[in-house]
Parts: sequence; structure tokens; C-alpha cells
Amino acid sequence: MRNALFLLFAALLPGQAFAANQVALDNSVFIERVMTDAAGKQRVLLEEPKVVVPGDKLVFVLAYRNAGAQPADKFVITNPLPSAVRFADAGDTRPLVSVDGGRAWGQLGDLTIQQADGTRRPAQPADVTHIRWAFQQPIPAGASGKLMFRGVVK
Repeated sequence: MRNALFLLFAALLPGQAFAANQVALDNSVFIERVMTDAAGKQRVLLEEPKVVVPGDKLVFVLAYRNAGAQPADKFVITNPLPSAVRFADAGDTRPLVSVDGGRAWGQLGDLTIQQADGTRRPAQPADVTHIRWAFQQPIPAGASGKLMFRGVVK
């Protein structure tokens, strides 16, 4: 399923060249299923979702490609997390996350949530509202790659 369960925002940072707008983005969403083959070995399959139900494990894949003639410098991609999905992980990419609707960013383990009584507690994956990848190196002209994160349908 493409473009149905999440939105992407690509942003230019102040002073960033217009060339970064030439980064093409394509997203896909898959249901992750564990199947046991005839030999009894478990295999992970990614299937296009037709219907999702609470507890389904989703894999969001973002493919990017710099279609411009110049490197895309200081490129940022921000994903609002669908309200029906609880963040699980982002593999080894370590994106920044927000737990307050995109106002503040950090690593999940560094963020806190203010409780109704004024105390603070450590942020949990269920608190994540947005995911952000800020490219530390320019994306060379013609270069491509993929980013991913996992979630669970609430």
C-alpha cells in the first residue's frame, strides 16, 4: 500500500540550496508476518496490507533518490506517525523522534512526558508522534537509499 497510512514532509533547513527539492520520495507500507515453512523454519514475510487489525506489525519503507544535478545538503525528512499506529523501532538508523506533536526532537531515551500532576516520566514508544531523519552528509546527485521504521496497529 503506497501513501495511505503515513505522510512525508521533506524540509529545507535555513540556507539550504534549492537543489535539495530534487530528492524524490516514495513510501510503502507492509504487514510483517512470521510464517513457518515446511521444514519448520520461521521466515519473516512482508505483505502488502489489504486490511489491518489491532496488533498487526507494520513496516514503513521510505525510498529516496536525489534526482537533481547537485548534492542535496542538510536534507530532512519528517514523518508524522499515524494516530492508529504505535511506534515500535527504526532499526539501526536512530532517527530523532518527537513526543509532543513535532515541537521538540531527540532520541527516545532522552525525552520525557509531563503527567497531569506535573511530574515527568520517561517517554515510551507509544508516545512518539513524529519521526525525523536529518541527513548528516549531503545526498550525492543520483544517489538513493531507503529508510524504515516499524509500528503496531493500535
